Parts: sequence; structure tokens; C-alpha cells
Amino acid sequence: MGKKCCSTKVEPLKTEEQTSCCSSNQPIQIEQKQSEKTTCCSSNAIDSEDAGDCCNNNSIITEEAPKATTCCSNKGADENPKVSVDCCANSSEILNPVHTDLNQGIKEEFRVYGMDCPACAVTIEKSLSTLQSINGVNVNYSTGKMQVSATEELEFESIQKQMKKLGFEVELNKVNNNLKNYFIEGMDCGSCALTIENHLNNLTAVKHVQVNFPTGKMKIEHENSSEDIIDEVSKVGFKASLITSNKQASSPTRSSNQNGAVIFSGILIALAFIGSYTGISSYLTTAMYAVAMIVSGYKPVRSAYYAIRSRSLDMNVLMSAAAIGAAILGEWLEAATVVWLFSLGLNLQNRAIEKTRKSIRGLMDLTPPEAWVKVGDEVVKKPVEDISLHDVILVKPGDRIPLDGDVIEGESSVNQAAITGESIPVDKVEGSPVYAGSINEHGSLTVKVTKLVEDTTLAKIIHLVEDAQEKKAPTEAFIDKFARIYTPIVFILALFVMIVPPLLTFGTWEEWIYKGLMLLVIACPCALVISTPVAIVTALGNAAKNGVLIKGGTFLENAGSINAIAFDKTGTLTEGKPKVTDVMVFTESEENMLSIARTLEEYSTHPIATTIVDYTKDKNIHAMKGTQFKNLVGKGIQATIEDVPYFAGNLKLFEEIGTPLHDHLGQISSLQNEGKTIIIIGTVKNVLGIICVSDTIRETTKMTVQNLEKNGVQQVVMLTGDNEGTAKAIASEAGVHRYFSELLPEEKVKAIKQLQDEGYRVAMVGDGINDAPALATADLGIAMGGAGTDTAMETADIVLMADNLEKLPHTMKLSRKALAIIKQNIWFSLIVKAIALLFIFPGWLTLWIAVLSDTGAALIVILNALRLLKIKG
Repeated sequence: MGKKCCSTKVEPLKTEEQTSCCSSNQPIQIEQKQSEKTTCCSSNAIDSEDAGDCCNNNSIITEEAPKATTCCSNKGADENPKVSVDCCANSSEILNPVHTDLNQGIKEEFRVYGMDCPACAVTIEKSLSTLQSINGVNVNYSTGKMQVSATEELEFESIQKQMKKLGFEVELNKVNNNLKNYFIEGMDCGSCALTIENHLNNLTAVKHVQVNFPTGKMKIEHENSSEDIIDEVSKVGFKASLITSNKQASSPTRSSNQNGAVIFSGILIALAFIGSYTGISSYLTTAMYAVAMIVSGYKPVRSAYYAIRSRSLDMNVLMSAAAIGAAILGEWLEAATVVWLFSLGLNLQNRAIEKTRKSIRGLMDLTPPEAWVKVGDEVVKKPVEDISLHDVILVKPGDRIPLDGDVIEGESSVNQAAITGESIPVDKVEGSPVYAGSINEHGSLTVKVTKLVEDTTLAKIIHLVEDAQEKKAPTEAFIDKFARIYTPIVFILALFVMIVPPLLTFGTWEEWIYKGLMLLVIACPCALVISTPVAIVTALGNAAKNGVLIKGGTFLENAGSINAIAFDKTGTLTEGKPKVTDVMVFTESEENMLSIARTLEEYSTHPIATTIVDYTKDKNIHAMKGTQFKNLVGKGIQATIEDVPYFAGNLKLFEEIGTPLHDHLGQISSLQNEGKTIIIIGTVKNVLGIICVSDTIRETTKMTVQNLEKNGVQQVVMLTGDNEGTAKAIASEAGVHRYFSELLPEEKVKAIKQLQDEGYRVAMVGDGINDAPALATADLGIAMGGAGTDTAMETADIVLMADNLEKLPHTMKLSRKALAIIKQNIWFSLIVKAIALLFIFPGWLTLWIAVLSDTGAALIVILNALRLLKIKG
């Protein structure tokens, strides 16, 4: 049998087939026996020999009767008695769970992509359990992880093939106990990171190492002890400290011995300089200069030695060569001054750059290491790592919430600024979600844990920001390439200057060697290499603290060039919580018309359908028995009640089915012009009534649009599926420049492309799920409400953690400021280098001034980038 997949039309499945299919959350009618199995679906169709299941968007299929099936999304069985399976993403209780044994045989862990609801996990468990040699499967929907146990070695290809049939992607999740993270102190530019990598790669116990300069972190896979790695890093002249478990080790601080060395050598140089003018022996002043060089130059020279061994031309090599060369030429004052200025500059740079690295590390210390857990009638303190899903924890007033969960008892206000950037505490009552790292202001809360410590929203924020900091922006990647070419060229040029002119008798050896040494100092592109990553890391940290996740430097740069923003209307510009404002009845009693409306709308997941259902519930209106439910995408819904086909939908739907509307068009047009959404209830023969629904503009919408205009956004556009009248009314109230109305989901993509064709760089703002095609088409995808949806955090380029628009103008302002500072840093670094190069040959530049210009430029670049921390949200 072939694959059975459907959109708006469904062919009846044969009775022996065990799966069914639906699309876009739509209920369908399928002729099948009661004995057929329940299936869950994902976003992709199954290509199976038996049958295919192509449901998506959290849909699940279940049986109500021999000839009726339903799909549901975001509805539990408690809300809809016709649905016998709880398919909400917030529930973990699924019909007929598979019980398997994971304690026997070979075990492997996988990461699963594409699960829409917990029922999908059950489908995977059932399917994989049928494979030969597998004796246990456990799929965790919340974490997206799957553990498989088998009697013999697992074949990844067979599991991957089976998962593809089910519509999911899977990858082997290798848990590597030898992979560890370290903080590295003392790195001054990217070449320092390269030196560490090259040195450690020479060790047989090291399998892989990656050092990231902007974050000051090292990922390394090694078989020897952590102490051995720390010792090896110290040989190269840097200090490493291990990051353990979930709690990050505190960042190392620069040793007071190094500060003391800089001060002591500075005093020696000053005394020797004064002594040279007061008759002190030249041998003594030279000795003092030499001691000062050894004291402050020990670390750079040692680092230079390992850099040379690692075939790396870093700044330590260049500065050490310059200082030693000056000493050989007898220029002891300059040699000592070069080393001292270099050490002083590094000390100041490290202090400054540490502030940029701390821009995100503050989040790491927000979650308490322990929590009060209810065990029976007692409350005991446990480490957060030992707490399981569904455990109940007690959060006292003033305490930080240790794990994500749902409040099951108590009321309080919670400050969740660290997560969402909201400055005002949020009221929490029974059923409200709370996030790890937020502060319980007053009142005790009893919380049921919904996420383990490694899966909390805060943990994901930290992980995403760290990943973002490690990704190179286009500008940064270009400068790194430039520096790799620039440094060796200037180094070779320096050797040429030292050797060729004196050989051709254009001057003395001493004169040209001195100029060559100055050229060596100028060869170090530290300020240029630092210019971009420091600014990006600082901006990403600022954004994260203000409740905005930017997925990397590329997206930060993209945001800075955006000049048009398209908003999805429902839930973005508006509250997304529509209310029934008018009910008009023409041929039936109001109770009967509303009963028909509830019967139809209960099988739809659209927010307006949910609003109508809630309205009828409040009025104690009961649903009738319906069959042959069918969703009509972009138009409405259809079902058969008492052998009569009924419809609920927009004007377009009733025009297509030929219902007489001439008596109602004037009234419908008038209501639409008031900005109300019209839901018509009727049959092919007549209209039973009209239900008017209206959504309200967010309080922050108008101010957000105005602030975006101030920050250089030329076009603010609204995209909606509403009719022209409703769209026009809301667009006018929101203050947007343009609107596109009556759009089907795929037509939003066309609207984005139209804006791009007009020459705009377009950002799309939506919820990260339903607007996925438009978000992908836009130059930049921005999702709202990331704290509540993992999908939004994973799909968009930028995530606004709070469910409001207040932080969007801040994001645009921060991005533009970051771009401006990056350009300032690059131009400043290049100009300083160019001036220094020009001043060498006329003899206007001294060696110590060359060092001062290099280290000073790097310090100025860092301090300029730190200005990004002061931009307020």
C-alpha cells in the first residue's frame, strides 16, 4: 500500500491500515474500524510500505467512533471530552505508553528533531521497539533525547532509516566524558589562542582542542588529568581553570604576582633612568634595566618560546624579539621600557577584556545549587542536579527559583528580569510557569518541576549565548584572514629591512636592525584582531541581560542593517487573546446557533475558534454530535450535524459554497470596517448567524513602532489574514506604515519577498512556529515569547524572551551601535598602524613608542567596545 497523505481532501483508508493522516492541525473523516491503532504525527510525512502519517503542528489522531477521528493541538483530554489522547505539549501522560527495559545490553543516546508533542515520543518508542535486537527505548519529549538499549551493537543507519519513516531526524549524541571546558586567563588576541591550540595538539593525550579568544574558554578532549592540562597551559604562559558540572567555575583573576612584577620593574627602570643622570655606574644601571626586563618579561618570553615551537607568530614572539634585539644593540633603556610597557598593556587589556567576558557569566550564578524538595510530609534540601521531573519544590520569599516549573500552590510576584528582561515583577498564581534564576519577591510558592537543571530556560539561554559568542561574524572572519596574511608579510619585511639595506651600504647595521625591530612591533595586529570580537561579545552579553537572545555575530550585523520590519498581527502587534464582542442570530435561536458554532470550532486550533468555544462554555452551551470534520485552510471549518453539512468561517468561504448573502453584506461590511473579525455560521442554503471577534492592540505596540522609526527603520509593516477592514483599523491604531491583509500562510512569504524586491532589508517578527516560512524568508527572523516556547528559541535568529515588543527597539539600537563601534575600532587600528609604519623610516618613531602605540591601540579598542555595556534596554 502506498503512502496516504492529505491536505484538505482525504481518501478513506482501507480498513486494515493502521494510520491516518492530516495536515495543518485539521480534523478529517476517515472510515476505519474501532480496532485501528492511535497514531501521533510530526511535521513530515512517513514514507512507509503500509501507510503514512502526515500530521503536523502538534496534531494527534485518535478515535471517537467507528467513522470519526479528531486532530488536536494545544488541547488536552480534559478540555475536549471527544479527544481520548492528551496531545498537548504541556502534558506527558499519553495513551498506552510503551514500557521498555533500558538496564540491559548496549546503550546509546540520540538527539531527536521534529517532535511536536509528547505523543510523538510514544510513536517513536513503539516503532523502534519492533526492530530486531532492541530491548529498550525511552524518548524524552522535553529534552529531545532518546535512549536505546540493544542486545548487540546498534546500527545507526537502521535507526536513522526508521526515524525518517516516522518523519523525524536523529543524530547520535556522543556523551564524551573526556571533553571538558576550561577558562583561560591571559589571552590578549586570537594568536594567543592559536598558540595554546598548537601546543596542546602536540600532546598525545589530547584528541581535540578548541580555544575561543572572545569568551576566554577552551574545549578540549583529553585522556590525561585536568591538572596535566592546566600545567601544560601554564607552560605556554597562560592560566587555565576547569569548569565543573552545570555550575561554571568563577572566572580566574589575574595573579597579584604579575601586578607586583609590573610595579617592581617599573620602579627599577625609573631608578636606573634617574641614576644615569646622577653619576651612578653604567654597569649598575644596565643591571637594573636587565633585572627589570627579566621580572616583567619572563612571561612574554616563555610564551614566545612555546609559540615558536607551535609555529605561531604571536605578539609575544614579536615583542620578545624586539626587546632582546634592542638589548643586543645596547639600547637597554628602550629594551626594558618595551618589555615593561608591553606587560603593563597586557595587564590593562586583560582587566578590560574580562569585563566583556563577564557580560554573560553573571547569568551562570543566578540559579541556586540546592532546592527545598517535598518528600512525603517532609521538606529536604537537595542539590538541583539530583531533582527529577515532577518533583515538588518549595520556594521561600526572597529566594531564587532553582528550576523551571509550574506553580501548584501559592501566590507571589516574581522578578524574572534575568530571563525576559522585564523590569516589573510578574504575578504568579496556580498554573503559572516560573523560570530558574528568577527571584520570588514575596509569598511562598510550591512548584512542580517541569525541566531538569540542564534543560531550564536559563541553561538554554547561557548555552545559546555561548554558542553565539563562539560563532565568527563575517567582519571578524575577514579580519582574521587579513591578520594571518598581514603578520608574516610584515615579519618578512622586517627581516628584509634588517639585512638588505646595510648589505647594500645604505646605512649601518645598527640603524637598520633598530628599524627592523620597530617594524616587528608594528607587525603585531592585536588591536585590529581584537576590534570585532570584543564588540560582538559585549553586545551579545548586553542583549542577553536585557532579555534578547541574538544567535551570533552574523545576526547582530544583520540587525544593524535592517531598514524594514514586518510584524505578524495576531499575538505580536495584538494581545493574541481575542474576545467575542457581538452575536447576531438570523434563522435559529441564539442557543442553537451557538451550540452549532461550538460543535464546529471545537475541532479547530485557531485562536479565534478557541475564543468562541470559551465563550459558549461560559454560557453553558453544549456541543452537538458532529461527524466528517474538515478544516478548510484559510477559510474556516466544516462538519456534518444531524446529516446536514454546517460551516463556520469567513465571507470567502460562504461565497465559494454559494450561500445567499445579499441580505447580510451591508451589515458584514460595516462590522469589518470597525476592525472586527466576522465568523459566519451557516449552511449552503442560509446564514444562521454571525459571531464578531475582536483582538486588542498591545499597550506597547504604538510606542515600539515610534521607537523603531527613531532607530532607523524606514518601513513598519503588518501581515495578517484578516479582511481589509479589520486590517486597516488595526494598522491605523498601531501606527504601522503599511499592511497586507487576507493573507494565507504561504502568502506572507510573498509579502516579505515583495519588500525585499523594493530594496529593503527585512526582519520578520512572529511567534517562531506558525510564521516559520516567513521568518526563514526574511533577512532576519525575530521570535517573541521565547521564555515560553523552546521552538521559538531554536528557530529564530533573534529571540525576544518576554512576550512583548518593548525590547525590539533596544535590539535595533544595540545592533547599530555595535556596527558603528566595530567600524570605529577597525579604522582606528589601521590608521595607528599606518602612521607608525610611515614614521619608522624618517626616524620619527622609537621602539618604546611603537610598543605604546600597539598596546595602547588595543586597550583603546577594548575600552571603546565596553561602551556597549552601558546601552540601556
